Amino acid sequence: MPLAMSDPPMLKSRRKPSVVPLGDTGFAVKPRKPVPHEFVLDALAPLSPQTRPMFGCLAIYVEDKIVLILRDKQKPAQTADNGVWLATTEEHHDSLRRDFPNMRSIQVFGKKVTGWQVLPADAEDFEEAALCACEFVLARDPRIGKVPGSRRGRAPKKP
Repeated sequence: MPLAMSDPPMLKSRRKPSVVPLGDTGFAVKPRKPVPHEFVLDALAPLSPQTRPMFGCLAIYVEDKIVLILRDKQKPAQTADNGVWLATTEEHHDSLRRDFPNMRSIQVFGKKVTGWQVLPADAEDFEEAALCACEFVLARDPRIGKVPGSRRGRAPKKP
């Protein structure tokens, strides 16, 4: 339909045109961080695990349970808890420590003992311990894995 004389002229966009290199997909994609300790995901592949970012790390879920978190911070002040975090409860710490002598509570939350335990990346047996933890997850060991609580519907904390 031709423009009538009374129609206002179309305004030019004030946006700067984006330059897209040839062969690009046409939209900007934030580069993903490399997966820390990727061999863990490879070991758990038969369970078709899902991953989600959490605490600046990578959480691994098997069905409805969070089982592990992979952490590899590069800043020197943040490397103490690098490694594989085990989702567990305090009641299982002693038996897990027999299997993982270098396991300890994570420090980043500031508590002495937490449900989260870490297989430290700087331990001599790190890869061996991490693969053993994967074997426990594959065997559905009840000591590793928690069903996360829903964020909705929780009562507020009392002061």
